[in-house]
Amino acid sequence: MDPLTDLRILLASQHPLILAETAEERRFLDLLRRVTAPRGIPVWVWTASRGMGRDGQEPQYGTADPRTALRLISELPGPAVFVFADGHTVLADPVARRAVKDTAQGLGRDRTLVFTAPRHDPPPELRGLALPWRLRPPGSAELEALVERTVEDLTARGVVARPGSRTDLVGALRGLTLAEAERVLQQAVLRDGSLEAGDVPWVRRAKAEILNTDGVLELIEAPPGLRAEGLDGLDAWLEPRTRAVEDPEAARAAGLEPPRGILLTGMPGCGKSLAAKALAASWGWPLALLDPGNVYRKYVGESEQRLASALETAEAMAPIVLWIDEIEKGFATSGDGDGGVSRRLLGSFLRWMQERREGVFVVATANDVTALPPEFLRKGRFDEVFFVDLPDAAARQAIFRLHLSGRGIDAGRLDLAHLVAATRGYSGAEIEAVVVGGLYRAFAAGEEPGTVHLEAEAAATVPLSESRAEDLARLRSWAASRAVPADRRPVGVPVSSGPDGRHQ
Repeated sequence: MDPLTDLRILLASQHPLILAETAEERRFLDLLRRVTAPRGIPVWVWTASRGMGRDGQEPQYGTADPRTALRLISELPGPAVFVFADGHTVLADPVARRAVKDTAQGLGRDRTLVFTAPRHDPPPELRGLALPWRLRPPGSAELEALVERTVEDLTARGVVARPGSRTDLVGALRGLTLAEAERVLQQAVLRDGSLEAGDVPWVRRAKAEILNTDGVLELIEAPPGLRAEGLDGLDAWLEPRTRAVEDPEAARAAGLEPPRGILLTGMPGCGKSLAAKALAASWGWPLALLDPGNVYRKYVGESEQRLASALETAEAMAPIVLWIDEIEKGFATSGDGDGGVSRRLLGSFLRWMQERREGVFVVATANDVTALPPEFLRKGRFDEVFFVDLPDAAARQAIFRLHLSGRGIDAGRLDLAHLVAATRGYSGAEIEAVVVGGLYRAFAAGEEPGTVHLEAEAAATVPLSESRAEDLARLRSWAASRAVPADRRPVGVPVSSGPDGRHQ
């Protein structure tokens, strides 16, 4: 339901006292006028600096005192809506609070008191009488009108304004206030002197930065063109869903629900985090990291509130990729050693996963998926569970090339086939460490980096596949029947030697 219709129904329900939560006072008053004008109902507005006055007219003398303003309301005849701006300051005074209650209980039909504030905490005396209501962010119609006005204004000023699909731009702005959306559009123009389709990813990220105010979510940079090497199975699964993300209307017409999320499990350093970044980069969506450890706080109820706030913010940021790293550390426990906080957080998170709005694609990563409670992995929580195994020979070679070229080293000067064979069983992170360590060895010796330096570093490294061989075997055994291989290799099948004797 759009905010205008919601407000119309709210006033028609004849509640005498409404506590409206909004940071958009001007927008709220504009919507209120649009609801009341066709019915001929006047709007009166009170502010602490000016007092109470009929909308568009001078305030009544002496009504800056809210109790005087309330007495005036009791004397005024006929239908009306009386708005107290920053009304929470009035309700903080116990005498004024009693006057509000008396006035509200004596109001007749089509007479309503409205107290606006960014946030309300209804006092006990008014519970049951006061109706809390929240003005939601602008809907598509309001944002479309803003985009249209902006494009017309820019065109009249000679600025290039070809934002492509209006739907994409409106979707990128959804969740912001009208004032915030207008500022973001102006900033997009100031960046390069135009407003075009290529500005949509930037608008999405700007929106995410504005909305991320509580610090639970962390915005992560996902450079365009970023790829996770060797995860062909995951790429093949994402490809048809990417089309549905790019054209959601066509997907709905075909009877398809938007993709909701995936769980990536595997040994540390095998590319799970990189896969989350690469997915966000390929879709052009912002990437927000939710670290479950940042949710927990010592005071009763604070952890639950922080989680709820973070998830609400993620929905407001949509479309967005929500990356939950090492999810088992935040939601694995099911005991009561913490007073039941973990149980309540788990329940809240699972309920949100089941009911969340479209536009939030969850990428959860887990090093020890067996630590997660069974209800976390039941069908419907995630679209699919992928197992990210150690990279094969082709992936290891690509990883070597990536990290060498990124440091200005010509990979063609090294015997990559030899290095690939020497790093069988190494994760991507361990291969990067081999490259860095090898470059340090060459630097210390005053020599050009070569195969010998990287080979020496590899020989000095004990990979997790050896130091934690039992954990890897256990994880592969679990994934063999419960997960899809992210690299298209059968899960649990050891990497063997090729026909030429080299390790694959």
